[in-house]
Amino acid sequence: MLYDQVVEATQAIQQHTEVKPALAIILGSGLGDLANEIRDAVAIPYSEIPHFAQSTVVGHAGRLLIGTLSGVPVVAMQGRFHFYEGHPVHLTTLPVRVMRLLGAETLIVSNAAGGVNPAYLPGHFMLLRDHIYMPGLAGGSPLVGPHDERLGERFPAVGKAYDAELRALAHEVADRYPEITLHEGVYTMVAGPSYETPAELAFLRTIGTDAVGMSTAPEVVVARQVGMRVLGISLITNSATGSEAAEVNHAEVLSTADAVRTKFANLVMGIVERIGAQV
Repeated sequence: MLYDQVVEATQAIQQHTEVKPALAIILGSGLGDLANEIRDAVAIPYSEIPHFAQSTVVGHAGRLLIGTLSGVPVVAMQGRFHFYEGHPVHLTTLPVRVMRLLGAETLIVSNAAGGVNPAYLPGHFMLLRDHIYMPGLAGGSPLVGPHDERLGERFPAVGKAYDAELRALAHEVADRYPEITLHEGVYTMVAGPSYETPAELAFLRTIGTDAVGMSTAPEVVVARQVGMRVLGISLITNSATGSEAAEVNHAEVLSTADAVRTKFANLVMGIVERIGAQV
């Protein structure tokens, strides 16, 4: 049973630390350097946590960290699991359930994304105001299958999945840094791992997509099912308007993430500090 797996994983983690995190963070492709800012961190490889999958993608370190960030106790995934790696979607989202059971009430989820909106340039950031979960609309939701009430509601509402107060707070933090460009828009998740064709990108823009990626939406659905507040942040790593002269590649994604790691760290640490002041 999934619930039993969540409990077993949680108990294994608690054997390594007595810290009860108030906030959970998922670090996307190339964004794992923020982990260096977590103080007194206990690092647990995913291989040592029961029922956790393994990260197989370059830019995902594959370990869980528990410590303090900006004075707030946090648990952070340094690398996530993706549907395209062959993992069942309920397994890719199991860590969210575990982080909630550890005590985290708020989730900051980040990702690397292509800028479908032509105003979104590499190095910019986007707060997720909403998402379009393409695999989820086609039956790929982590909530599909037998329901266990201990996991949360059968039909959770996700109409306000991304917390408006947290978005406002994030804008306030970004305003401190003139070098940070922070948009707010709609993220569309596709299954991947191939990048989109020009026709697919034109379709995504037509339906209201501002940024496109291969993660995040399943994690957010589960976070809302277990009652977590959510703030989503995309790093725009490449233009994805369909008119690019050169094709995107994963190395470009990681290069852009490396170039803005200080900006990302400042933004997230400022947000965490503000959240900590509220609790």
